[in-house]
Amino acid sequence: MKIAFVGKGGSGKTTLSSLFIRHLTANEAAVVAVDADINQHLGAALGLDEEEAAALPAMGAHLPLIKEYLRGTNPRIASTETMIKTTPPGHGSRLLRVREANPVYEACARRVVLEDGDIRLMATGPFTESDLGVACYHSKVGAVELCLNHLVDGVDEYVVVDMTAGSDSFASGMFTRFDMTFLVAEPTRKGVSVYRQYKEYARDYGVGLLVVGNKVQGQDDVDFLRAEVGDDLLVTVGHSDWVRAMEKGRPPRFELLEADNRLALQTLQDAADDSYGNRDWERYTRQMVHFHLKNAESWGNAKTGADLAAQVDPAFVLSEGLIAEVSEPQPA
Repeated sequence: MKIAFVGKGGSGKTTLSSLFIRHLTANEAAVVAVDADINQHLGAALGLDEEEAAALPAMGAHLPLIKEYLRGTNPRIASTETMIKTTPPGHGSRLLRVREANPVYEACARRVVLEDGDIRLMATGPFTESDLGVACYHSKVGAVELCLNHLVDGVDEYVVVDMTAGSDSFASGMFTRFDMTFLVAEPTRKGVSVYRQYKEYARDYGVGLLVVGNKVQGQDDVDFLRAEVGDDLLVTVGHSDWVRAMEKGRPPRFELLEADNRLALQTLQDAADDSYGNRDWERYTRQMVHFHLKNAESWGNAKTGADLAAQVDPAFVLSEGLIAEVSEPQPA
């Protein structure tokens, strides 16, 4: 399942992303984690020190390699120079799988060892001073969007993405790439304001959206969130001594996380697993093409000097069944 954590800055979405990743690993799931937030804190939340976190390769820096690999032998893509972040896969494209070795993971992912197993961690890379005046952060996450467009995951496989804060996630079509989006909201008016924006987009595009109430201190907070978001409120999370120790760089063993918070994480996993049955690969592919054509018309054709609509393979539908046919076999 592809899962996004979103919310306003300071809501705790990165902390909850990291807890969820630890929980999945404890349940022996295969996980690819992606830090797509401008602040790049997921590595630290997963236990990396400052030097290790800073050494994570930036996906954007490896965009030419990513494009060359994903392009494969797709005859509709004339060159990597004509690939943009929304370029969809077609016959001849290479797809990414969670459980495999490939050049993209080799260049862009790093193995992070947790108590109960290990994960692959990828990061967009921080927004640096050299980007000022010449780039926007959304260009940084283009590599993530391109990879998600070409990624096929199955049962007991999870791609967990810590998204950029606020409503910036809607600056591209990447928000439609997920089976489930968990919106982390504090019990305040500002905390639920992002929810209202997300709700409209989610409804228009059939995106699964549930709210995780964070920093909840009592029933009054729960009642407030329920009144604001209704049945979209999935679960609430309160104070955690374990998280406080983790934020100080001294996390106890994960099995010592408070029982009610462990239960909350299992509720998230159950909701994510339930979303698997709602997968509609035709709609997923159709939305991918929709955003590609919009980007092609608004800026892509002019930037590349090519008709990017021609990249769309009308006979191609991304699905788990195509993985063996479309991708070249890779070592496990």
